[in-house]
Amino acid sequence: MSDCSIAEKLGRRVRALRLDRGYSQEAFAEMADLHRTYIGMVKRDEKNITVRNAEKIANDLNVSLSDILVFCLS
Repeated sequence: MSDCSIAEKLGRRVRALRLDRGYSQEAFAEMADLHRTYIGMVKRDEKNITVRNAEKIANDLNVSLSDILVFCLS
C-alpha cells in the first residue's frame, strides 16, 4: 500500500492532467475560477478539496470526476 493519502494522489493526478493539457497553475486556476494558491495547496495536500471544486476542476480538464477519483483509489 502506498504511503500517499488519497488527497495527495488527487493533487498529483490533477497536476498531471493540468500539465498534460499545457496549463500553468495560474492559468488553470483562473480558468477554473479558483485561486492559484488553492490549487497549489490541494496539490500538496495542505487544503481539503470540496466536491464542488473537484467537479469544477474535472470539468475544466475535460474529464469526469470519477476518472480522477478512480486513479486516486487504485
